[in-house]
Amino acid sequence: MRRALDLAANGMGYASPNPMVGAVIVAPDGRVIGEGWHRRCGEGHAEVNAVASVSDSDRHLLRESTMYVTLEPCAHYGKTPPCAELIIRERIPRVVVATTDPFAKVCGRGIAMLREAGAKVMVGMCGHESRELNRRFFTAHTLRRPFITLKWARSADGFMDWRRETGAGGQCNISTPLTRLSTMRLRSLHDAVLTTAATVNADNARMTVRGWNGRQPARVVIDRRGLLDGKSLMLHDGNGDVAVCDYATPHELMGALFADYGFSSVLVESGPTFLSELIEAGLWDDAREEISPLELGDRGVCRAPSPGDAQMCGCEQWGVNRMVYYRNDALKSALD
Repeated sequence: MRRALDLAANGMGYASPNPMVGAVIVAPDGRVIGEGWHRRCGEGHAEVNAVASVSDSDRHLLRESTMYVTLEPCAHYGKTPPCAELIIRERIPRVVVATTDPFAKVCGRGIAMLREAGAKVMVGMCGHESRELNRRFFTAHTLRRPFITLKWARSADGFMDWRRETGAGGQCNISTPLTRLSTMRLRSLHDAVLTTAATVNADNARMTVRGWNGRQPARVVIDRRGLLDGKSLMLHDGNGDVAVCDYATPHELMGALFADYGFSSVLVESGPTFLSELIEAGLWDDAREEISPLELGDRGVCRAPSPGDAQMCGCEQWGVNRMVYYRNDALKSALD
């Protein structure tokens, strides 16, 4: 199962909005005769790829083998046929499942289908590890909202920007080339980047992935008062449509991003007002604060938000800048 989890992680950044899943097929003599993972949304699932990897000389062993899979095999027709049907058709007699699937169209049905067909199914091996790996997927389908990551950068004295009218120049570059590259990776791991019209207007922000080999996330701009500059690069850079929306409450917004847009995860990059609003509402799961040794003093504006009572879960030095990580426990009960 740990090998299957390692395989599943290969789908990071590409499987979403599907979960990352790995599968390993073990013959009666203990040999691994097949393995696979879900490489990309819309392509073959882990179980399909594992079965396909079995050599012709070993295929007769499938009827005596055990499949280890990190998530309950699907039982519905989506972009691909049900994996539970494949396992039944190949007559694999034993299936070890790390955890059930919270997706409403599966959620126990895959396991039931296998058992009804006579397969012996064991559930729970490395279940916590599987749910932790797919915490974005589990958050979305358990809480009916995307997994929310907050990201901001601040000076050593707590400011996110400087007074631009003082002649100090344009955008305040608190981040370094190294940490900006890490932000590109972070964007590529989320279904969407969420920001505000004020942030786009202030920095002519594009919120795309640049200089990193990863997928481009969708982009959503909150524009409560119709202030978004129509000439913004974001609207004309050829990287897909930009959703511009308003909302009554943060809960309504996040619910719509999941229900209407299908986003399982969003990265929020905005000013402190909107970030603080989400923190106060408890609508966040992970937070990444970048701290520069730069002090802005009397030039500084826009005090960085505070993660409140959240526990710091990590800290790393990235060159001259420091990364501090926080985690909310909104999904703790579902991951235990």
